[in-house]
This record gives sequence, C-alpha cells and structure tokens, in this order.
Amino acid sequence: MGAAHALDALKVVLVAPRNPLNIGAAARAMSNFGVFELRLVNPYKVAFQEARSAVKAHQILENAKEFASVAEAVADCALVVGTTSLGPRALEHPLRRLEFGGKAIARKLAALQGQATGGGVALLFGSEKFGLSNEDMSHCHWLMRIPTREVHGSMNLGQAVAVCLYEIVRNPAAAKVAPEAKREATAEERERIAARLEEVLDRAGYVHTRTEGSTRMKIRRLIYRMRLNAHDAEVWLGMLRQILWKLDSRQ
Repeated sequence: MGAAHALDALKVVLVAPRNPLNIGAAARAMSNFGVFELRLVNPYKVAFQEARSAVKAHQILENAKEFASVAEAVADCALVVGTTSLGPRALEHPLRRLEFGGKAIARKLAALQGQATGGGVALLFGSEKFGLSNEDMSHCHWLMRIPTREVHGSMNLGQAVAVCLYEIVRNPAAAKVAPEAKREATAEERERIAARLEEVLDRAGYVHTRTEGSTRMKIRRLIYRMRLNAHDAEVWLGMLRQILWKLDSRQ
C-alpha cells in the first residue's frame, strides 16, 4: 500500500477561517505531508483571497472547495473527526488524544483504499477565535485533541493542521489493515436518517419548539455513534419512511 495513495481520501476542513496567514499555513502543512484536498466552510472571503499566494501551496488553495455548511462539506465522508482543545464546555462525543486518534484515522484511510464510492475521512478544524461549535461537532463521529498543556491549550491553526497530519502519516504500520468488506454509511446518508427520525419524533410529539435545535444535535450524535454500513442505512431509511407513510395514512 502506498501512503500517498491512502491519503487521497483525507479531506482537511477549515470551518470559518478568518486569517489568511493561517489558511496559507494550513495549506503549506498539507503540501508537506501529501494531503491535497482542502475544504472551507464559510471562510472570510478577503482572507481566503489573500491566502491563495501561500508559498508552495498555491495549487491546494486554487483547488480548494467552499461550502455553506459543515453538513455539505462532509457529505461524502465515511468518518468525520473534529479537533478540539480541552475547554470548559462538556463534550458529548468520544474524545481521543492525538496519538490514538492519528492511528485510528490511518487505519480508516487504509480500509477505505480501493473503494469506488462512499469513501473519505474529514478532519475538521474550527475558527481561530471560537474553535468548533456544538453544531459543528454534532456532525462528527468523535473528537481528537492535541495534548497541549492546560494553561495554553489552543494552537495556531496552521500548526494544529501540521501536527495532526504528521501523527496520521508517521506510523505506516498503523495503516496495515484489510479493506472493509462493506462500505460504511456516508455523512450524507446519516443526515437523511437524522432528518427522517426527527420528522417521526416531531409527529409523535417528542420534539418541542424550544428544544428543537438541541434535539436535532442529539439525534445526529446518536446516529454518528452507530456503526452503520450503507446497507444498514438503507434499512433504517426504509423503516422510517414506512412509519411516516403509516402516520400520513391515518390522517
């Protein structure tokens, strides 16, 4: 297995970046480690335009894709990992230190290698000022943190991208696994299940207007924790469609 080929499935996603130097540094780090797909969610337009002159990384920035939401940016990915520092807020996701998370991502990339469809790992980095929001993290399967010291936990965006990518590529043995027999459900397929389940719960009176946003995130987190392959996702969608059809027919 060639490491460079396995890394083709890795997508670096910057959510609401605002500093052109940070965007350029992230692209430069990607070029250093052979990761070439950059996705940006609602970037500050001026910063993005300025960043395109990043040294030896202009091709990555020229080919970068912009998205209006995290859901759109990760729709084709089978694994979505968010990065976070240890802050005061309570986390609703499994949290892995970088050395363990990096190996898990490497194994996933190896397992996805050679699959024609439904492949991809998204590695999310939040804005320089606020990091990833709870809404952003609700799209993640799990979170990963760099073990920085508590009194100075956050890192520069470009540095964080570099450290995470280094950890993913530094141990080739971690990526020596057999390809997955069944394609895992993509984020887009999971989102469809979440939308149908929310509709069913809304009809049943479980969802209230004042808690609608938090309920949606809870549903999404629940579904992302399930190890669904593509076939399982279709079964779930079929069951939920049948429930909705029954509810409609009784009106």
